Amino acid sequence: MNEFVLNGLVKRRAELAGEIERTHEALRKMVLDLESLDATIVQFDPDFQVETIKPKAFRPPKDWSNRGQMSRIVLSILRQAAEPLTSRDIALELLVERALDRSDQRLLRIMSKRVGVALRTQRENGLVRCEQGPGQYMLWEISK
Repeated sequence: MNEFVLNGLVKRRAELAGEIERTHEALRKMVLDLESLDATIVQFDPDFQVETIKPKAFRPPKDWSNRGQMSRIVLSILRQAAEPLTSRDIALELLVERALDRSDQRLLRIMSKRVGVALRTQRENGLVRCEQGPGQYMLWEISK
């Protein structure tokens, strides 16, 4: 039995190592492409400061999370919280965990709505509870 498990682990490790190598190669190619673009821009305008070009923010697709992933992340954030949080607070924490741009207000609004949906579902399941918070926000916490 251990031989099957070991073979499976070895196979998975080989796949992961191959994926890492492909990712490194893709990254090297992107860096070379970026350097070529910078050189081309400077050919058209020698005084242009290419370093001033801000990277375009990543926007997750509408179906960015797998089924249940949003709820798992939201519940994890609430479990670690010292006090009840608003859906906006949870969304901000989620953006930090996902390494997304916290200053992107549009993305924050989208994530706040998604967090709210996940919270309401979990409230129906009895896992979280809420009370009136500041303004229109509800304060959410894990049910005890």
